[in-house]
Amino acid sequence: MNTEQSSGKTAVRGVFSTQEVRKVGTGTTTRKTVQKMYWFIEQRGNELDCQPLNTNYVPSGPKRKITMEELISKFSPEPEFYMNSVFPKIQELEQAVNKADEHRQNGDTFSAEYEYSRALKVDVDNVRANFGIGLTYLERGDTDKAQNIFERLVKLDNAFEAEHKHLFNDFGINLRKNKMLAQSLEYYQRALDLSPQDENLHMNMARVFLETKDIAKCIEHLFKALDIAPGHENSVKFLAWLSQKNLIPDVQSQAVKERVKAALALMRNQNKTGGAGKAAQDEP
Repeated sequence: MNTEQSSGKTAVRGVFSTQEVRKVGTGTTTRKTVQKMYWFIEQRGNELDCQPLNTNYVPSGPKRKITMEELISKFSPEPEFYMNSVFPKIQELEQAVNKADEHRQNGDTFSAEYEYSRALKVDVDNVRANFGIGLTYLERGDTDKAQNIFERLVKLDNAFEAEHKHLFNDFGINLRKNKMLAQSLEYYQRALDLSPQDENLHMNMARVFLETKDIAKCIEHLFKALDIAPGHENSVKFLAWLSQKNLIPDVQSQAVKERVKAALALMRNQNKTGGAGKAAQDEP
């Protein structure tokens, strides 16, 4: 187990185990077996994230929250196992993903694909590796392979966490640019299910609905963005652009004028506020 000092408190980061006694067989052949499970536990502020280890000894799969009381009463520290087996594997995985990211940023997509594939053999659910190889396929225009990654990513709750927002947003934009519009909508809707109060996600949904020529739904999501953040500048600009292009349906015309007028008045009378932790916007 590793501990780090932060603001006078000891932060927990390491491998712990639990044991579960199970009965196997029936009648006179019944016997008890002890199943040992290993978990990677990391403290984030006042919360503890608990994640199982996969067969390659790296944290993988869904995380759950536990309390410090649960940690103390139900888990046993495994410092030697962490240092000798788990920590080296985590480093190996991170190095492969870092190398892959570097190749992708340099435009060497085939080397990037090789390194991402190596990482995914260690942890098939690694978020950065999945995003990276998906972006590699999209940048190459290989939509069939990108579709397989898309199907994997939309099932990973961890993919839509704040720490992955920039990758998450790049992937959504590239889905749209590759005309994978149905996938892009499903992808952003999945994110909205997890972060319904993110105005920039609604903005991104609006951008895709513009591509599908569903202007009514495009405007609906821009309104939702303004419901969350009444002074959301890019949504106002988007609505103004739609108006200039005469794309506003008559039934929504008056509502759009009122929303734009109210938002402009608000923007003039208050300082701009940031959107920390929220998805970056797709370009208008």
